[in-house]
Amino acid sequence: MQAVQSAAKRYWGTESPFIGEVMVTITYFYDGTSLDVDNIPKPILDSLVGLVYSDDSQVSDILCRKRGRNRKLRFQNPSPILLLSLQHPAQFLHIVVANAPSLEVAF
Repeated sequence: MQAVQSAAKRYWGTESPFIGEVMVTITYFYDGTSLDVDNIPKPILDSLVGLVYSDDSQVSDILCRKRGRNRKLRFQNPSPILLLSLQHPAQFLHIVVANAPSLEVAF
């Protein structure tokens, strides 16, 4: 996933990697046929090691989804980067890394 690592370097810049546990949210926007959602996260998580976080063992939460670009999608508070990406016809990934939420498990 060289493309993911290159984009992360471009957008992450010189910020220090996260310390502690993180949550990664991945959205795959596609046209036509898509990847199986369970095959999406692993190569992305590996690509971010050493840049966004020191080790992928820091990832405690993952939200991974896929959305067909030909569907009517609704967005709440989209980032400028997401809005820009949606203007281009190619498939793309939108990845957000943030400090992990509370580690409490509630059902």
